[in-house]
Amino acid sequence: MGAARQSLRCTRAGLSAVAGVRAAGVACGLKKNGRPDLALVVADRPATVAATFTLNRVQAAPIQVSKRHLRGGRFSAIVLNSGNANACTGPQGLRDAEATVAEAARILGRPAGEVFVASTGVIGRPLDMAAVRAGIREAARALAPRGGGRAARAIMTTDTMAKEAAVRFTASGRRVTVAGMAKGSGMIAPHMATMLAVVATDAAVQPRLLQTALREAVAASFNCVTVDGDTSTNDMVLCFATGAAGAPPLAAGTRAFETFRQALRQVCLALAKMIARDGEGATKLAEVRIQGARSAREARRAAETVATSSLVKTTLFGEDINWGRIMAALGRSGARFDPERVDLWVDHVPVVRNGMSLGLRAESAANRRLRRREFALIASLRVGRAEARLWTTDLSEAYVRINAGYRT
Repeated sequence: MGAARQSLRCTRAGLSAVAGVRAAGVACGLKKNGRPDLALVVADRPATVAATFTLNRVQAAPIQVSKRHLRGGRFSAIVLNSGNANACTGPQGLRDAEATVAEAARILGRPAGEVFVASTGVIGRPLDMAAVRAGIREAARALAPRGGGRAARAIMTTDTMAKEAAVRFTASGRRVTVAGMAKGSGMIAPHMATMLAVVATDAAVQPRLLQTALREAVAASFNCVTVDGDTSTNDMVLCFATGAAGAPPLAAGTRAFETFRQALRQVCLALAKMIARDGEGATKLAEVRIQGARSAREARRAAETVATSSLVKTTLFGEDINWGRIMAALGRSGARFDPERVDLWVDHVPVVRNGMSLGLRAESAANRRLRRREFALIASLRVGRAEARLWTTDLSEAYVRINAGYRT
């Protein structure tokens, strides 16, 4: 079977599905509730690595350290903690992130430059390094090929579920896997999205090629979800390639590499949509689809404006297609169009044609679609051929309660 013609199916398996990877998740005391809060993911042999990071100007200490290590292009391990972001913690925060790396490198017997670090949780509080060191030691003892699920649970904060996904395909007669885990529920917005994700593959991929593929996948997935319009200080998506599947290194322009790109994008998109579905207080997942824009940039701006509008999001929660809010959002997005040519749908149900309501019967039919857990809001600007799509959630009272009491 030609690689490009393979049917790719995404499953809920995680990092444990990738050959040459071990993982663990433990509770070291960073969370007040005693739940798992430190994960360790290790490649059995040095792997190639790629990563993308938050575009927020305020960047947490672990982001700064991991950015430096990315320049080496090699990966041995990553330590991830939840419960404390180690952000806005000054020089001490950097020393703590570097100490975390040094401790993991010492215990694992790997070069410090191949060890990455990530944190998530409350901003502005010093990291309890005694707990972190103890957690690293415990996690190293617990490392196992089937430990991916425990690692995925250990990086959760306000998440209500662990997020894992995997895709398998065949390359040169070998079974190859791309799989990952992610966390994210609040502070989610395009521009790298607000979450942590670790993706692994047992394909062999050179760092530069892996970086290109990851950036493309992130642009079409994690950068296309929003829950509340906030972008964090700690966002990171890291992808490493172990080569443990035994297939020849992937080469640009080959069918095998194109299939790998599709698989990576599918895993990232599955994880991104899990994050959106699990948005803090969310009861709906809506795909915002813009059609017929003048340019891809204008389509994206229109989609982002609709997807992040608090008024649109509360409309979704209320299950009442107050479509004037969508029109208003489109109008302030900066996209160029004639309001009297705009068409709107909820899924396949038309609501607006040529900028005007199709009547109460159409709105009632649309409202029935809004009662579903997932649906699409579609707007055709009818001035070009460019398209864009993002995923967003509704905005409920529960979001306010969760975030009002986040530090307590």
